[in-house]
Amino acid sequence: MALSFCGSDDGVNAYSVDKGVLNNGCFVDALNLVPHVFLLFITFPILFIGWGSQSSKVQIHHNTWLHFPGHNLRWILTFSLLFVHVCEFAEGIVSNKMMGTDHLHLYMPAFMGFVAATTSVVYYHNIETSNFPKLLLVLFIYWVLAFITKSIKLWKYAEFKVGPQHLRFCITALLVLLYGLLMAVEINVIRVRKYVFFTNPQKVKPPEDLQDLGVRFLQPFVNLLSKATYWWMNPLIIGAHRRPIELKKIGKLPIAMRALTNYLRLKDAYEDQRVKDPNRAPSIWRSMYRAFGRPILLSSTFRYLADLLGFAGPLCISGIVKYLKEDGGSNRCDKSDIIHFMSSTKLLQNTSVLAVLLFLALILQRTFLQASYYVTIETGINLRGALLAMIYNKILRLSTSNMSMGEMTLGQINNLVAIETNQLMWFLFLCPNLWAMPVQIVMGVILLYYLLGWSALVGASVIVLLAPIQYLIATKLADTQKSTLEHSTDRLKKTTEILKGIKLLKLYAWENIFCDSVEETRGKELTSLKTFAFYTSMSIFMNAAIPIAAVLATFVMHHFINGTGPKPSAAFAALALFHILVTPLFLLSTVVRFAVKAVVSVQKLGEFLQSDEIGDDSWRNGDMSVTLEAGKKHLGVTKAINRKQPMRYKMDNYEQPTRRQMRPTETEDVAVKVSNGFFTWGSNLSTLSDINIRIPTGQLTMIVGQVGCGKSSLLLAMLGEMQTIDGRVYWSNKSNPKIQKHKNRYSVAYAAQKSWLLNATVEDNITFGSPFSKQRYKAVIDACSLQPDIDLLPFGDQTEIGERGINLSGGQRQRICVARALYQNTNIVFLDDPFSALDIHLSDHLMQEGILKFLQDDKRTVVLVTHKLQYLIHADWIIAMKDGSILREGTLKDIQTHDVELYDHWKTLMNRQDQELEKDIQQDSQTTLERKTLRRAFYSRETKNQIDDEDEEEEEEEEEDDNLSMTTNRRSKIPWKMCWCYLSSGGFFMVFLMVSSKLLKHSVIVAIDYWLALWTSSKTNQSASSGHDSYYLPVFIILCAAGITLCLITSLTVEFLGLSAATNLHHNLLNKIIHAPIRFFDITPLGQILNRFSADTNIIDQHIPPTLESLTRSTLLCLSAIGVISSITPIFLIALVPLAIAFYFIQKYFRVASKDLQDLDDSTQLPLLCHFSETAEGLTTIRAFRHEARFRQRMLELTDTNNTAYLFLSAANRWLEVRTDYLGAVIVLTAAGASIWSLRYDLPSVGLVGLGLTYALTVTNYLNWVVRNLADLEVQMSAVKKVNSFLSTESENYEGSMDTSQVPENWPHNGEIKIQDLCVRYDPMLKPVLKHVNAYIKPSQKVGICGRTGSGKSSLSLAFFNMVDIFEGKIIIDGIDICKLPLQTLRSRLSIILQDPVLFSGSIRFNLDPERTCTDDRLWEALEIAQLKNMVKALPGGLDAVVTEGGENFSVGQRQLFCLARAFVRKSSILIMDEATASIDMATENILQKVVMTAFADRTVVTIAHRVSSILEAEQVLVFSSGILVESDSGPNLLAQEESLFSVLVRTHK
Repeated sequence: MALSFCGSDDGVNAYSVDKGVLNNGCFVDALNLVPHVFLLFITFPILFIGWGSQSSKVQIHHNTWLHFPGHNLRWILTFSLLFVHVCEFAEGIVSNKMMGTDHLHLYMPAFMGFVAATTSVVYYHNIETSNFPKLLLVLFIYWVLAFITKSIKLWKYAEFKVGPQHLRFCITALLVLLYGLLMAVEINVIRVRKYVFFTNPQKVKPPEDLQDLGVRFLQPFVNLLSKATYWWMNPLIIGAHRRPIELKKIGKLPIAMRALTNYLRLKDAYEDQRVKDPNRAPSIWRSMYRAFGRPILLSSTFRYLADLLGFAGPLCISGIVKYLKEDGGSNRCDKSDIIHFMSSTKLLQNTSVLAVLLFLALILQRTFLQASYYVTIETGINLRGALLAMIYNKILRLSTSNMSMGEMTLGQINNLVAIETNQLMWFLFLCPNLWAMPVQIVMGVILLYYLLGWSALVGASVIVLLAPIQYLIATKLADTQKSTLEHSTDRLKKTTEILKGIKLLKLYAWENIFCDSVEETRGKELTSLKTFAFYTSMSIFMNAAIPIAAVLATFVMHHFINGTGPKPSAAFAALALFHILVTPLFLLSTVVRFAVKAVVSVQKLGEFLQSDEIGDDSWRNGDMSVTLEAGKKHLGVTKAINRKQPMRYKMDNYEQPTRRQMRPTETEDVAVKVSNGFFTWGSNLSTLSDINIRIPTGQLTMIVGQVGCGKSSLLLAMLGEMQTIDGRVYWSNKSNPKIQKHKNRYSVAYAAQKSWLLNATVEDNITFGSPFSKQRYKAVIDACSLQPDIDLLPFGDQTEIGERGINLSGGQRQRICVARALYQNTNIVFLDDPFSALDIHLSDHLMQEGILKFLQDDKRTVVLVTHKLQYLIHADWIIAMKDGSILREGTLKDIQTHDVELYDHWKTLMNRQDQELEKDIQQDSQTTLERKTLRRAFYSRETKNQIDDEDEEEEEEEEEDDNLSMTTNRRSKIPWKMCWCYLSSGGFFMVFLMVSSKLLKHSVIVAIDYWLALWTSSKTNQSASSGHDSYYLPVFIILCAAGITLCLITSLTVEFLGLSAATNLHHNLLNKIIHAPIRFFDITPLGQILNRFSADTNIIDQHIPPTLESLTRSTLLCLSAIGVISSITPIFLIALVPLAIAFYFIQKYFRVASKDLQDLDDSTQLPLLCHFSETAEGLTTIRAFRHEARFRQRMLELTDTNNTAYLFLSAANRWLEVRTDYLGAVIVLTAAGASIWSLRYDLPSVGLVGLGLTYALTVTNYLNWVVRNLADLEVQMSAVKKVNSFLSTESENYEGSMDTSQVPENWPHNGEIKIQDLCVRYDPMLKPVLKHVNAYIKPSQKVGICGRTGSGKSSLSLAFFNMVDIFEGKIIIDGIDICKLPLQTLRSRLSIILQDPVLFSGSIRFNLDPERTCTDDRLWEALEIAQLKNMVKALPGGLDAVVTEGGENFSVGQRQLFCLARAFVRKSSILIMDEATASIDMATENILQKVVMTAFADRTVVTIAHRVSSILEAEQVLVFSSGILVESDSGPNLLAQEESLFSVLVRTHK
């Protein structure tokens, strides 16, 4: 048969043009080919040749810039054009089959049109990115030609009476419309860009974002196709495989998404409401809607489109199954000679057409759905940025009284930042669901009714009725989570205490008691976790069982109503619909819960934004006065004043001019002047009353007075932090003209009483944003004598403070704060009691070098609050305060002459301070002590560097591998070993149960559907008797019941497997760590250990089980679906190979990239939260320094960084989902194609085809979950890995070689100690710290041990308790070698008092005797000896009085005395005091010495001396030097020898 263009029908001359050329249909079709061919001829050379030579993409680094207007419209129109061409092609082919011979002209032009349209869009894209508008002329000509030829065709159809009832007419009309619109778009480009027909073409500049090379997030700038498929992400995601994604790689946010942009949008919307209706609080909801409403509407539109397209799936399946049978029969029946015109409905009865339509509908539906998700997520991120900026700006303006009076706690602010903003963000993500779901449900029910009649409504009602139960479970889950959280915080508190006091616990052999108390709390936590697991599994069970129940109800009802089962086409469409319906109902409960939370969050935010603010700040800019106005908000008077103050003040206030220029005479040499000031902290009492003071310029002013008389408040009042009731503060803006050049005026350098440091390097804390000048920096550091401390830090002044366990002591922190105030280049310096935490030497140095020399040389005005009266002689001006008012003001001379009484009072105080001074000089100064503690903290760090401890820091090990192939390999591997470790800790029986029940459940679910297929197909095979039907029904019911039961079992097993794994892992971890040798705690930072107990345990408890469940479920669903399809149409397996390869690569690339992006998101979140809490703590300092803008800028940067990471993470998720969804659509297409093709050879029954297609549809939903869960599980397994790495630590050897029964009850009764050739080291890898020590201590002898720092004194005390590695020699106590004893016995029989007092939270009784073995009398006796009896008696509850965490409610001295009492309670004949008097004042120390002499007269006491003076009288003194015992004799004897090291130590006070 000849293949001819116009057909070769007998007797008809297809080529005759007798009736006029245009009246020959074939000729008109041929004419339609002309434009297409024209386009291809012209564009191909340009595309292939032109692009090789020319590249004008110079000016911009992204080739993504879209130059031409009407861009998106053009893409949408072109896509529609392609779709119509496909329809035209399909129609032509189907019509062609109806005719006797082949008529090429029916589908050839359509095919060419399709090619041309594709070419046009490729061509356009290339021209657009390279900005060559002149070449667009080709396209313009093409659209015009195509429009003309199609119009001729349409006109001829109308002439020959072919109307809208014929499909071909409709298609042609649509094409005319589309070509016309595209022509219009093209004309618009000419109009705007003027590239032709105009003399001066328009020049264009790329958008700002694209000029900035730092912007890497291109979603807003790429073309439509790339936007929809996230094509621009490919380099990033595939590149992650070779090199981890770092912050540099993800760049900056585009301007439109930055926090600042969005903050301004939200703030405008918020303030507008304020302006419109000043009396009502502005509604945050309304502002959010006004700022971000449009994208949410856009997203909702996408969502509706996707949902409606979602119903195409079931309908197409129903169509395919229905028409498959008929297809076989109707082969070319009416082979007529005339050209065949199809009616519109006929085309939709062709199964191949339906399969293609199904594919297209799926692709579109998924694209729209992902677009909807993306838009909401982007909006959510924008909203979060805006809210964070809003909260931050509010924090900077919060009134100080709010913070100090406890109306606003730091915790609340942190919650706002960490929780409430995220709640709102999540609500936005889920928000389109709120209005899309009801529509989806209603549509689904209508369709079900259309397919199955009334019985469908029964099934639907099952789903709808069970939804409230879902909601109930969801609320229960939220409650349980709360209680779990309470228990776990409690457990963490206990764990933290244990780890902080671990040395004491080990020395006293109490670790097991404390361990049990943690286990007890953990037990409570596990109980609520059990409830949590139960509800989670219920929720999973409902989700899996509802569709089965609905299907069961529907088909049973159908059987009873209609007497038969349903037709296969209806049955499988219904199955697919039920699957579609379950998702919205399952999500609805979550969405409702989030909506409720969002309402609460908005309420909290609203309250916060309405809280009091500090006054307006314009007054510090020169010489203006602050009156009451300053204490006001712009809305009226602050609440505090409003409520408490009589009306009179308000009235007076309005009459005064707010800010009056002062007369120059008043401010000649005054930097600050307060006249007639009354200030309050927001209560009705004024804290400061009747203040009239002046601070002379360039001089040193001191403010003195008793504790609590309002000295600090006075500084803050001058800084404008307090609420002014009356009076003014004047700031002079005159300063020395010489200096004025380089000082930033109006900023006050302020060092607060409570030191406040940033989490930054020491240098950053001192320079605090000022330019770095080496000379000045050095001078400041010397003045504050910080150099020795800095030398101790591991990285000098580049050490980060406040993280990784670098904690400075109070004095060090305070000196850094003072250094910051000195370094700043300001006229005025306020120092609030800088000497409080410093010892005498440092204070003197700071006073001389820092304040008198450094500041006064600079002629800066200094205001100093102090208690050290001996410095008054240096003051130029003194302000004495008492009870919130000024007692005296003037120079020291003035006061000496006018107020003798006060002067004498000061004199006596000064004498007392001088005596203390002398005492102080005898003691070792506090600073050396602090430095020692610091050194001790790093002692372990140095050794850490020597030991190559594998896996100490997991991160390091990850990064240092530069060998690329290795990293690639390792990064794409799934941690199977860890998964196995996790599962095996859950118990083998549970694992077996889980695996078997999962497999059974999925087989049963497949069986249900398969049975349904058989049952429905049996209808079509024979006119079934109802008896035949009754055989199918009971089996169906039984299978469904089994399926539901198995759903319940599997959901329970997974959760409880997770629970038992969590129980075992935590139990083992706790025991391992508590019994680890003390060395372990020296090496491992506390934070790292705590992380295992907090974050990692939490992941193992709550996150791994649901992920594991979801992963197994979705994997098995996909596998079973593929299995079913392959068994029905085996040919599908051939197509599966390339799909599987594609899937493998997608998941491999995605997992690596996702892990990196998740790490980035986590690591950028922490600094942001820290920055917020730091700001809230240091408000007064920041405001005094006037550094709000800098901090605000930093906050915006941190927010943007975190948002960038989060945006990329969600874009990567979209990238994955689009790809897996398209893969799923291809699977559906191949499955449909395979079944249609097989049916030609009559392979499967129709019902089975329906089954296969329904399964193929579910695959699209679950493919991306497989990958997402894999990625999540991989991240979560790292928690198991970290916990596991600790499980391999060695425990101490608790057994010993002697049995407990062999040790006498009262050992050691005499307290005789022999030390023979003792060598001690901390770790087999390290050098020994004690070398060959020999000593003999007689029973009840008082021994002192001394030596310089690091000489091994403390190591000896640890050796008595066998806490260190004794690798040679031995210590024999009362005839028993201590290394042979079980540790528990040894440590419980000796007692020790440590240098740092450790108390635990609980009662006093618990602290003295946690074992509960002693009587009350014994405890009281111990307290009496320690001079604490009266104090404890006075406390509420006596012995059961509360001790807060770390004993914070007692002073350091008292805590040390408690530790002493603790040592008494344990009546052992050997007491070791390790520098126990270091942190005690002289008085307490004397008590201690007395006690030791009397109460311990009959016991052996070994004192490791901190102040040599305390052991001068000792019966035996051991002097150590670098691990060797150099001298041993009685104290007096050693002193008598001039040359002895001991006398040298005594002389130098070391």
